[in-house]
This record gives sequence, C-alpha cells and structure tokens, in this order.
Amino acid sequence: MTNMDDGLLLIDKEEGVTSRYVDNAIQRLFHTRKVGHLGTLDPFATGLLIVAVNKATKYLQFLPDEEKTYQARLILGKKTATGDKTGEVIDECDVPNLDQTRIQDVLSSFLGESTQIPPMTSAIKIDGVALYKLAHKGKEIERQPRLVSIHEISLLHYEGNIIDFRAKVSKGTYIRTLGEDIASALGTVGYLESLRRLEVGNITLEGAKKLSEVDSSCFKEPSSFVVYPRIHLPFSLGVKARNGVKLTLDSDAEKVLLEDEQGVIAIYEKEGQGQYHCLRGL
Repeated sequence: MTNMDDGLLLIDKEEGVTSRYVDNAIQRLFHTRKVGHLGTLDPFATGLLIVAVNKATKYLQFLPDEEKTYQARLILGKKTATGDKTGEVIDECDVPNLDQTRIQDVLSSFLGESTQIPPMTSAIKIDGVALYKLAHKGKEIERQPRLVSIHEISLLHYEGNIIDFRAKVSKGTYIRTLGEDIASALGTVGYLESLRRLEVGNITLEGAKKLSEVDSSCFKEPSSFVVYPRIHLPFSLGVKARNGVKLTLDSDAEKVLLEDEQGVIAIYEKEGQGQYHCLRGL
C-alpha cells in the first residue's frame, strides 16, 4: 500500500448507530469517498464491523465471512415487533420453570441446517427496496425462507428470564430470529436485549477500536486476512500478472493471491488444470 490511508479498520461499533453512519464518519476522517464495510450490523447491535478504506475496498469480496460469531442476551416473556429491544411489545407470555440443562438442550437442538424467514426489519432488498424501509411504512410482504446453519451454540448464563448465549452461525443467519425461535422452543416468547458480534471469519474483535479512537495508525494490511494460498511470482510473471495476463500456475486451489517483490498483485481464479485468469487486480 502506497497511501498511508489505505487498509482495513476493525471497528468496535457502539450501540445506536448504523453501519452506514460508521462508513460516513470514516469518509470524513480520511477525506475519501472510497469506504465500505463487510456485513451490516443492526443499530442496536455492537461489536466487530470491518471497514475498508481506499484501495482496501477491493478486498471486501475476498475476505472470509461465511461464519460469524455472536453473543446475545435473550429476554423471555415478551415479544417485540422487531425481535429486539427497539420494537414495541406486541405479545406477553408466562415463562415456564427452566434450568440450565433444559436450556442447553434446546440450544443444541438448533445445531445444523435449518430455514429462517428474514425479519421485515432486515436489510434484505426486495425489488431494490430494503425490507426495513417497507417495515417503517407499516408494510409487510411475503419473504422466502433461507437456509442457514448453526455451527456452535452454547449457554453462557441463565438467571430469571434472561438467557445469555453464544453462537457461531453461517452468513445470512438472523440472531433476532434465532432468539425468537429459542424462546418458542422453551414454551414462551422472547426478544434480544443485546447483540454483540465477536468474529467474522478469521477476523476477531480483539484489537478493534471505537470509532472515536480511530486514526491512520489503526489500518491493517488487508491481504493478511485473505485465506487463499499465496503464490510468490518471479519478476517476469509478476509483470504479466499486473497486466491481467492468464497464467499457468503450480496450484490446485480455486483462487490464489499473487504477489512479487513489489507486493500484492491480484486474486487469480482457476479455469482449468493449472490455468488461471485474473479475477481482481489489487
């Protein structure tokens, strides 16, 4: 990276602001419009938001985000219109007598693949319009179930009508919906009081900064988070790669990250035995 204001920022997003708000603040801070993030967080949610600035935005599509880890607090006995504490209470229900064993058994029952219907307050777009925008207008439309996967889920704490749990889930899983489903399986209703994202793929919340703490010293080299095999090219092949020329490489990987003495060059994709074409120059 030649520009000191290039790279990834690991932001510990605070409650009450949108992911877009964070992007806008970063744009103003570094005087650039080239800012984007990986994986939107709801305004009420906190935790890891990965923001790319300038040339690092090229990396966003190649960062591993198929798995995400969250910590959530589920309040039993009340249901809200949004599935979280920001919505009005629309139902109340008694909470049965529970113990940790019963709760962990129910949590474990969600392991594996299942389907979810995205909430109307999600950012999914239907005909180009985000669902939450329709919801704000009082509209509700039919949504198609989506296949999701719960890889890990565990009880952290239980007291009264409060359940704290941690879950590692597939991309596209709605923890608000999962919380409502957990409450239903326990014989009651519920909503999320808090939600915190701890991990996105191989990137963790450790070392993340509050928005108010960010400066140019916080930038991370984006290529260090790419999990594709790295291939170091000699000078002659490096020149070809910088010009997007197809290459014959000694690799079986579907995608590879190419570099030479001058630095990272591009992501190349396999198109035949040993044959690779340029997917994205970096």
